[in-house]
Amino acid sequence: MRNLFAFLSGGLFGAGLLVSGMTDTTKVQGWLDVFGDWDPTLAFVLGGAILPMAITWHLSTGRARAILGSEFPGRPAPKLGHNLVIGSVLFGMGWGLVGLCPGPAIASLSWGGTGGLVFLAAMVAGMMIAPGVRTRIDRIAAAT
Repeated sequence: MRNLFAFLSGGLFGAGLLVSGMTDTTKVQGWLDVFGDWDPTLAFVLGGAILPMAITWHLSTGRARAILGSEFPGRPAPKLGHNLVIGSVLFGMGWGLVGLCPGPAIASLSWGGTGGLVFLAAMVAGMMIAPGVRTRIDRIAAAT
């Protein structure tokens, strides 16, 4: 049952990306082009994601388990550390340069052409080297 709901929610997420145009790299880059040809539609997509999530967090407060029986993850610590800053900068640079993040990149594989495949390969390579880089950065931060 859990796999069925994962498949359905992933399909709904992908459909939402397609309908909202977030698989179109020019739309994302237009959002980031504040001083040029700015496209504000991503604000509605972000709001459409934040509002249901806020409601879900409110409804799940005090519950030990989800409807399908799995435990809720704990809330992350609200601290601003080097891992968050470096990860955010790298994510933002990739998002701004290419106009894709992991979800839309996977959703656009069927028509992304060579550029989409190159982005996906780079993303997977980054995911593979990230743990080693993070360990090294943590060691440097602990030494200072």
